[in-house]
Amino acid sequence: MASITSEIASSSSSSSSSLPKWEYDVFLSFRGEDTRNNFTDHLYAALDRKGIWIFRDDERLERGTTISTELLNAIEKSKFAIIVLSRDYASSSWCLDELVKIVECREKDGLTVLPVFYGVDPSDVRKQTGSFAEAFAKHEELTKNEEKLQSWRAALTQVANLSGWDTRNKKESTIIEEIARKLIGGLHYSYSGVREDLVGIESRVEEMENLYLSMGLNDVHFIGIWGMGGIGKTTIAQVLYDRIRYHFAGSSFLANVRERSRNDGLVSLQKQILSDVLSDKNIDISDVQWGINLIRNRLCHKRVLVILDDVDQPKQLEALVGKQSWFGQGSVIIIITRDQHLLITHEVAEEKIYTPEILNSDEALKLFSLKAFKQDSPSKGYEALSENFIYYAQGLPLALKVLGSFMFNRNLDAWESELGRLNKSPEWEILDVLRISFDGLRITEKKVFLDIACFFKGMTKDRVASILRAPHYRPNIDIDVLVEKSLIIISNGILWMHDLMQELGKGIVHCESLDEPGGRSRLWHKEDILRVLKDNTGTERVEGIFINTPCFEVYLNVEEKVEDLNAETFSDMKNLRLLKICNVGLPQGLNSLSSNLRLLDWPKCPLKFMPKNFNPDKLVELIMPRSLIKQLWGGKLGCSKLKKFPEIVGNMSRLLELYLDETAIEDLPLSMEQLTGLIKLDLTNCKNLSSLSGTICSLTSLKNLTLSGCLKLDNMPMNLGNLEGLEELDVSGTAIREPPSSMFCLKNLKILSFQGCNGLSSKSWSWKKPFSFLLMTKTPDLMGLVLPSVSGLSSLTELNIRNCNLQSIPSDIGCLSSLKKLDLSGNNFGFIPESINQLSNLRVFWVENCKSLQLLPELRSCPNTYVWANGCTSLETLLPLKSKGKLVELCYRESTKKERFDFVIPGSEVPDWFRHQRVGASINLEVPSNLFKQFRGIALCAVFGPHQHHPPNHLTDDLRLECFFKANGSGIGGCPFVSFSKEFETVESDHRWFMYLLPNYFKLHNGKELLQIADGSSCQLEIEFRPVGPDYAEIKNVMEIKKCGAHMVFEEEMEDLKQSMGQSECSSSSIIPYNEGVDVDHFEEDIKFKRSRDDENENGASGEGNKICEKYPCFITKLMIKSTRLSPLPHYHMHFVKKVWASPDSHPIWVVQCPAVVTVNLNQGSAVNTTDLHPLQQTLLL
Repeated sequence: MASITSEIASSSSSSSSSLPKWEYDVFLSFRGEDTRNNFTDHLYAALDRKGIWIFRDDERLERGTTISTELLNAIEKSKFAIIVLSRDYASSSWCLDELVKIVECREKDGLTVLPVFYGVDPSDVRKQTGSFAEAFAKHEELTKNEEKLQSWRAALTQVANLSGWDTRNKKESTIIEEIARKLIGGLHYSYSGVREDLVGIESRVEEMENLYLSMGLNDVHFIGIWGMGGIGKTTIAQVLYDRIRYHFAGSSFLANVRERSRNDGLVSLQKQILSDVLSDKNIDISDVQWGINLIRNRLCHKRVLVILDDVDQPKQLEALVGKQSWFGQGSVIIIITRDQHLLITHEVAEEKIYTPEILNSDEALKLFSLKAFKQDSPSKGYEALSENFIYYAQGLPLALKVLGSFMFNRNLDAWESELGRLNKSPEWEILDVLRISFDGLRITEKKVFLDIACFFKGMTKDRVASILRAPHYRPNIDIDVLVEKSLIIISNGILWMHDLMQELGKGIVHCESLDEPGGRSRLWHKEDILRVLKDNTGTERVEGIFINTPCFEVYLNVEEKVEDLNAETFSDMKNLRLLKICNVGLPQGLNSLSSNLRLLDWPKCPLKFMPKNFNPDKLVELIMPRSLIKQLWGGKLGCSKLKKFPEIVGNMSRLLELYLDETAIEDLPLSMEQLTGLIKLDLTNCKNLSSLSGTICSLTSLKNLTLSGCLKLDNMPMNLGNLEGLEELDVSGTAIREPPSSMFCLKNLKILSFQGCNGLSSKSWSWKKPFSFLLMTKTPDLMGLVLPSVSGLSSLTELNIRNCNLQSIPSDIGCLSSLKKLDLSGNNFGFIPESINQLSNLRVFWVENCKSLQLLPELRSCPNTYVWANGCTSLETLLPLKSKGKLVELCYRESTKKERFDFVIPGSEVPDWFRHQRVGASINLEVPSNLFKQFRGIALCAVFGPHQHHPPNHLTDDLRLECFFKANGSGIGGCPFVSFSKEFETVESDHRWFMYLLPNYFKLHNGKELLQIADGSSCQLEIEFRPVGPDYAEIKNVMEIKKCGAHMVFEEEMEDLKQSMGQSECSSSSIIPYNEGVDVDHFEEDIKFKRSRDDENENGASGEGNKICEKYPCFITKLMIKSTRLSPLPHYHMHFVKKVWASPDSHPIWVVQCPAVVTVNLNQGSAVNTTDLHPLQQTLLL
């Protein structure tokens, strides 16, 4: 396939960077009377349009000069000679003398001769026949100089033997085009435009030719030249343009597109393209769209070269070179820009984008010397100074030219002075060119550029992006834009920029406040920083302070002068984001530090405590080696942005506890092994932590390791067993599925939690609430936790495996002889190993919401164990509990202040023994003064259920049932409540909320109206139950309060109960601890019960009632009834009773009102009514 470069190569064997020795490209020899107004004129015009320099005798000679002398000089100084041999050419002795000279120069100097036989036979020219014979006949008559006549004949013969063009066989236009192409090929290297001061350009132009111009002539090609300002893009394009433009039917070089489009508009640039390519100066364009139509329609069949210089907007390309289809086959469009993204969006292929390199040291020295000394190398005595200027320019051609030109013809003192000035302030003639790219940036892009220029040059892109990232800002795209606009480069992940580009950034910041550094956004000069800090002149404009201290000064204890600062140094710098300082003293401490800090790098920090008002919530990096710090801040403030933990230098044996919870830490440094005294490490909710280095297992003093909520953590070090002193390990809420076996060899481990380790990776977890693994949505491919043998955990007292999707329990779980608390709730196993009966120390056992569990163990060796089994929907059988073990089926909650007890159980009626009962949600009581001193509490009951017409999916996890009090019209605070999950929507039956409030409750919640009743008066107590949703707003269409009841408890009832408990076999104290429970084996027949009810049943036994402990009624689990007339059993008091003994002389007993009863022993003749018993109770009674 033909190519541009091959066409160039065919017309010239080599390229030379030296200037040609001729003045004219072409000497045109012709007979004016024959061709001046036709062929010769057309040929001249065509060659002139292509920029070929032509000597034509009737135009170039000035009046009064000797024609023959000027002609001879012109011929000698021409590269080509075109001879138009017409009918009367030989009749002019002038033309024949030109011809003789031309032939002489051809033989002597290598002049290229191109004959055109215009309407004549080449044979007539060669043999001087025809019109040429007639012409020589006349010459022979006029001159007797035979030698001259012979030279004329010889010249004609020699020229006629050359290859040329015969107009009798071809169209004149075709011949003219072929001549032009022949000349362009032969003149190729003369139009390189490479002057001696264009150092290094030739090699770069050749790179463009070799890499990007070896392309088919049948395609239209968009080519880009991309690079920073001042690197020589335009110069390369100009040289290339001059070198190849003659290969095209038309060409146009549009310089300064950015500036001209703003000043003159795009229409003027469209006119220039068309005018240059079509050689038409009278093109009229009314608007941009009309110009687009003209370019597309007039140039679509022409092979053209168009170069657009300094493009910075897409609209410029759209208006001037919109699509490849606008131009004919073989066209080349070259776009020069500082913005790579412009080229990409205009579909310039990546391999067709050329990026010029800066000059190497030799090229830089030569270019600088040509400007400064007008020679290739520095003058004697200036060598070292020249090297300093070259180092400053960093190979940038623009800088070398500007600096070299400025230093030309100046003495050594001036050189040294200028060099010193450059080190303090930049050369703005250079920076103004570079600033063009900066001015085109958006605000965030400018900020990132200035941060890199002032602080981050040489840092990794990832680290810089991490430091600058904010909740609603991602700096990566801005960094990419800076690369595309040639402002920075990224090499091996490191951010770099040209030194002069860095000077530009620092210069822009310096201009923010010329005289006062405290008014600038960024400070990096040590003198400026110390001035601001010592004088306390920092303002809200200051965003960054960097004193770059060499590492060896920090870590090798190199002594540096310490500058004392006052406590208010940073108080006014509210927007400080980046702080890196060292070697400062704060004898008075530090009162304030910006809460906007993202980077805090403070080696040898003299503070023992950080300022109290310092909030590190935005902190990403904290680097404080060799500091005196004892405590960073009080309490838990959270460093949620902190990603990197500093390297630890030296042994830090005195550090006992390290809290990195809820940070963005991704890994821990290997230097963690230096924390030899560490006892506690807290990494709770480090959601970016994906692995733990085995180095952590060298911390042999570690006793507490917390990793809960580390969502990405899916494995633990294999050598975890080396932590022999570890006592507490919490990996709940992690992605760990197969913990290492060494974990279960930690013989001193006391507490271990896997809660929420259900095998989900962080990507598949769906959270309803932050950090709440209990509410995860499971995926179909869920893989649960897999546990190996646990027998090695001999000291374990607490094991939490809740919500781990556990399919089976290790068979050797009974080896955990020290275990006191075991939580297996929310798993998928169907059976519990028999070995669990070996856990003789087990006190609390949770198996809630184990939907597949079919059978509960007897727990024979642990009779005092509380078993929580609510939500076990597949449970088929409850084993007979012959021991004292207590099955807790109902959910209840304990108030930490012992001011109330409450629980919720199914049921639709308020127990009869409640003195006050009402239908609806409210009830009123009157407390007389004569009984107030005996007041010992109040029992409450509310019957509630789902509203009949409640809308689906209306509930949230914030639904609560609250109880409101008013005493004599004044509200009592601290409304007790019970919360419900969204699953309440699935409940169909009514439930009852029982609550018992002690006097302490009213003391703690502003109930003085109730507790301080004067003699002779009373207290009106109003009680109301309300369902409450989010924001404590009452909701009536979800939950309905159907009935409520209240019962006041007084001292008389309490005293009777104390007496009865004193006679009990199982109790020796009237004070019963809440968490130990009560076993009441029997009540003697002489116990007197007092029955009290507001609407007393006249048919029931009266006068003899119950005297049941109202303070702790719900812990009576066994009841022996001998010779009593009590019926029915006091339901509320006995709701945990599981075993009933009845003597023959007892009144018929309604055990259905004791919902927990599972065993009834019947003596002969006893009367037990089992009507409406729960099926489970019926089974057991049989």
